[in-house]
Amino acid sequence: MSIRPLDGITVISLEHAIAAPFCTRQLADLGARVIKVERPGSGDFARGYDKQVKGQSSHFLWVNRSKESLCLDLKQPAALAALKTLLKTADVLVQNLAPGAAARMGLTAELLQKDNPHLILCDISGYGNNGSYRDKKAYDLLIQSEAGFLSVTGTPESPSKAGNSIADIAAGMYAYTNILAALLQRGKTGKGSVIDVSMLEALGEWMSFPMYYAFEGAEPPPRNGASHATIYPYGPFKAGDGGTVMLGLQNEREWAQFCDVVLEDPVLALDERFDKNFKRNEKRTELLAIIDQCFSKLTTEQVIAKLEKAQIANARLNDMKGLWNHQQLKERDRWVNVDTPAGSIPALLPPGLNNTYDYRMDPIPSVGEHTDAILKELGLSDSDIANMRSSGAI
Repeated sequence: MSIRPLDGITVISLEHAIAAPFCTRQLADLGARVIKVERPGSGDFARGYDKQVKGQSSHFLWVNRSKESLCLDLKQPAALAALKTLLKTADVLVQNLAPGAAARMGLTAELLQKDNPHLILCDISGYGNNGSYRDKKAYDLLIQSEAGFLSVTGTPESPSKAGNSIADIAAGMYAYTNILAALLQRGKTGKGSVIDVSMLEALGEWMSFPMYYAFEGAEPPPRNGASHATIYPYGPFKAGDGGTVMLGLQNEREWAQFCDVVLEDPVLALDERFDKNFKRNEKRTELLAIIDQCFSKLTTEQVIAKLEKAQIANARLNDMKGLWNHQQLKERDRWVNVDTPAGSIPALLPPGLNNTYDYRMDPIPSVGEHTDAILKELGLSDSDIANMRSSGAI
């Protein structure tokens, strides 16, 4: 087996929902040992979000492969002591508990790094560890709203949320990259560090284009559904068979090609109503009628064939069935099987091909599956573990 980048790195995660688990799953993909601390009994509440995959939660299966599940009731001294023992030799602690919850248990950088100066601590929260919003509850949709994402997404009549957990994903990605950077930094200094990741700031970074577009009080980009806010034609168009094709023009050369090859009307490229992007953007309704008249006589495949011939960027409007069966993903061997408590399921390999190692794609754990084994690693006896179980500490 090839050596993975994070082999030998141990991550302890007090995690639930999406943001922190998405971060730590990616660390596990690179070889890290991730010990997921869960509540005894029900575990991470994301396990109960739905039952779409063999009776299991789609959310949970997505972000929790290759982890070990350790059940601890951290309100009980024996369980908290076991966690603190683990942290004395761990490399990373990730947590997205309620603001202040970790500190109340004594899980502060000051105390933990006193015993383990190499420890990297990463806190993921809605608004960060200080400021007047620190204690405000933060769910994905609420952060999409606070970050202005809803104001530029949707139709003119109706703001729309993203169809997946974009704020959680953004925060999880920045936690992941910050931890990688902290590991590199520790290699130079020999010391751990403290990372404070805010969902608002993560999604705020992704909102920088519309923020700058609205610089100094300018009008923000309008909500145009799946169409581009400022470039036209750029977005979804109906074919005659009822299918939808996405296409995008970037410059005047492509506009001329589009008119000549796709619309079969080269003179239209010189029409003063449409000869610059800003004019096409202003006269969308008129131009849409011309495009619709052409596309209504063609099937989806015929439209795509014309766009390909003209070298115009295009895509099908895929649904989830289309993505499961995507030809390109199959041809690039992007699917592998991963075990779950209810049986094997297909999973996409992480983005990015590296020719020196294979990603770790180990099973998704059942609640508390590794509790006894981990506690025995810490030196606890069978009777110690039995006492913890009888008291509800595990």
